[in-house]
Amino acid sequence: MSRFFFNDRKQLVNDAIEGILISAPHGNLVKLDIDPAIRIVARSDWDKGRVAVISGGGSGHEPAHAGFVGKGMLTAAVCGDLFASPSVDAILNAIVAVTGDRGCLLIVKNYTGDRLNFGLAAEKAKRYGLKVEMVIVADDIALPDNKQPRGIAGTALVHKIAGYAAEQGKSLNDVRDIAQQACENLWSLGVAMQTCNLPGSSEEEGRIKEGHVELGLGIHGEPGASVVESHNSREIIDTLIKPLQDKAGEGRFAVLINNLGGVSALEMALLTKELAHSALKDRIAYLIGPAPLVSSLDMKGFSLSLLKLNETFERALNEPVETIGWQKPVAFAPLRSQPLTPLRDSVEYTPSENTQVNNAVAAATKTLIDLENRLNALDAKVGDGDTGSTFAQGAREIAQRLEKHQLPLNDVSKLFLLIGERLATVMGGSSGVLMSIFFTAAGHRLHEGKTLPESLLSGLAQMKHYGGADLGDRTLIDALQPALEALRKGDVQSAAKAAMQGAESTTRMQKAGAGRSSYVNKENLDGVTDPGAVAVAEVFAALAR
Repeated sequence: MSRFFFNDRKQLVNDAIEGILISAPHGNLVKLDIDPAIRIVARSDWDKGRVAVISGGGSGHEPAHAGFVGKGMLTAAVCGDLFASPSVDAILNAIVAVTGDRGCLLIVKNYTGDRLNFGLAAEKAKRYGLKVEMVIVADDIALPDNKQPRGIAGTALVHKIAGYAAEQGKSLNDVRDIAQQACENLWSLGVAMQTCNLPGSSEEEGRIKEGHVELGLGIHGEPGASVVESHNSREIIDTLIKPLQDKAGEGRFAVLINNLGGVSALEMALLTKELAHSALKDRIAYLIGPAPLVSSLDMKGFSLSLLKLNETFERALNEPVETIGWQKPVAFAPLRSQPLTPLRDSVEYTPSENTQVNNAVAAATKTLIDLENRLNALDAKVGDGDTGSTFAQGAREIAQRLEKHQLPLNDVSKLFLLIGERLATVMGGSSGVLMSIFFTAAGHRLHEGKTLPESLLSGLAQMKHYGGADLGDRTLIDALQPALEALRKGDVQSAAKAAMQGAESTTRMQKAGAGRSSYVNKENLDGVTDPGAVAVAEVFAALAR
């Protein structure tokens, strides 16, 4: 039996957003009326005269993110389904709706879906002439060896500091730099005795044993880093404080005491008392909470976040704001909405012919289609066995348009933008978004007058930035990067040779740093070529021929 109050599971998030808006104490929030699947909460008093600050992510973390929209904090929040990143279209509509000439800053928690979707939306927004920057919050210290630490409750403090800077009229670069500085001086760690339950699912016996707590479990219920055999509040606070102190070092701190959703107010007060008597007591300048700021549905747990203070951060934290998250309830007010014409994001182009480009596109798409079964077989050894089908699906889409003379072959920048748009739609999964980022960013650089090799390398840089993988992580980047670097210095034949050598190098990599292969042990990876790297190498080989 479900433990949640709700009427319609499919409408749960939309219903909750309406409740949030009609209880807004300052009457300053509006839901942008675009499409029922696009959930954007924005300031109704926004005039685009300052830098916009946008955040968002999956629902279930309330009051994050809609509860931080208002004067002095976020300009808008984009709300996905429960624990699911909002779509690229939703994020793009939010950016365009609230961003003026000053630009906007995206604040994103360090999860792959959020990074990719916000990243692609940022790249698309640049096509509309908008200035967009992004900072990634990675405050979780639970997994010290993880190259991509998660973004958790400390994200709320970055919202506050960035919102303060924007409200002061600072430039986009200044707002970004201040937010990034906050990220670099922020550390969080959480603990729970019960994980969260999803609405509509049957209650099951939890994985955490009675009398134990998990240290460092994720805000989506991901297993923790270790288990502590105690419910003693003093012992648990001390267990959290030590690694936080080791990371943060000396200084004065603001400490956020975050309720992950299922801890009683009595217990949170008791834990605050323990914090006040802990080894950190002489360095605590401010307490924020105890309160839910970035929760995890009904998770029986809490987290601590340490922000090392400077003069700017201290002013920012103490500046009044007009938001739900830190304000008392007010009298009921009806929901307000604002009509907004849906944004149609599509590349405008005129089909054209170019024999050389035609031959290159035909060779690349035919190669990927012919490789489908081979790549699937390789991927079955290290992943979920669909790499070949995913790439072939995208290749068929482009090949069909080529056959019907529906591509701007004589305008390569537009061609890349169109390919980027189509791959995000038809390929699916992270691969589609990654390749879309690659071609979209490369298309922008070509339009700015960069050479083809420079543009492709820029596309690669953005793919690495948003996707988080790099050379040596056993991905297609291990073939693509050396190929593009060789192309910049020489010709397509040298690029093909470099790509093949890069693909072959993945057979000797015993640990994948990204993708599904990162969950596979080294014995299963040994001697197996990464399927994405093979795809890249074979395409360059076909182009060289």
